[in-house]
Amino acid sequence: MPLARSRLGLLLLGVLLTLVLYLLLPAAQHQQRLAGTRPEEGRQGWWAANSTARTGMAGGEHPVFYREVSLGSPASGTAMPGRPDVLFLHGQAFTSKTWEALGTLALLAGEGYRAVAIDLPGYGDSPPAEMVATAQTRVAFLDHILQELDLHRPVLVSPSMSGRFALPFLLAQGDQLAGFVPIAPVGTKDYTAEQYRQVQTPTLILYGDRDTSLGPQALQSFQHLPRHRVAVLPDAGHACYLDKPEDFHRALLGFLRQLK
Repeated sequence: MPLARSRLGLLLLGVLLTLVLYLLLPAAQHQQRLAGTRPEEGRQGWWAANSTARTGMAGGEHPVFYREVSLGSPASGTAMPGRPDVLFLHGQAFTSKTWEALGTLALLAGEGYRAVAIDLPGYGDSPPAEMVATAQTRVAFLDHILQELDLHRPVLVSPSMSGRFALPFLLAQGDQLAGFVPIAPVGTKDYTAEQYRQVQTPTLILYGDRDTSLGPQALQSFQHLPRHRVAVLPDAGHACYLDKPEDFHRALLGFLRQLK
C-alpha cells in the first residue's frame, strides 16, 4: 500500500511538471525570437521582430493610403512596370513617419512607384538591436529588409545618420540597388576614393546649400562615384527635404525617371 501511494505521488508529480513545461514553453520561444541571437535563424528571426515599415500605395481610383506593417510579412503594393521600388531610411532625429508626414510616400505611390520607409533599429517603432553594431551586421540587416519586403533592386534614399547603414551596403552590395540617393550622410570619409570608383550604382548626390558641413563633405567623397549627378537645394539646410520639400521631390522624381 505505501508503495502504491508512492508510485501514485510520482505519477502526479510527473503530470504536474509536464503541464508547467507545456505552459512555459511558448513564452520562452517567444522571448528567444525577440532576443534574436543569430541573424542566420532565417526570415522569421530577430530581423523581423525588430523593425517596422510604412508604405505608400495607390490603388486604382482609390485614394493613396498608408499601412504600417511588421517585417514578418511582406508589405503589399507593387510598382508600375519599369519603375523601381524606393526604400527610405531616416536621420537620427527622424523616423519613417517623416516621409509620411512630408507626403513623399503618397507622392511616389501616385506616380506609380512602390515607396517604403522603415524605422531603423532603436528608432520610431523599432526596438533597439545590438546586432547592428558593426558595418557587416548593418549590411546583413539591409539585405534582410530587401528580402522581407520583397524589394528587388530598389533605389535607396539615405539621409544623415542612416549613412552608417547605406554606405557599407552600397560598397558591398551596390549591384542590388537600382539607384542611390545620399542626402548628406555620415561616414563618407570612412572609405577611399578607390572604393567609391568601384561602385557602378547610379547616384544622386543631394544636399542643401546651407549645409556647410556634411553636404560638401559627402560631395567630396561621392564625386569619385563613376555614375553620379548632383542636386543642391537652395536655401535649405541639413534636412533639406524638410526645408524645401517641393524642390526635393522634383529632384528625386527627376532622378527616378531617368533610371532604366
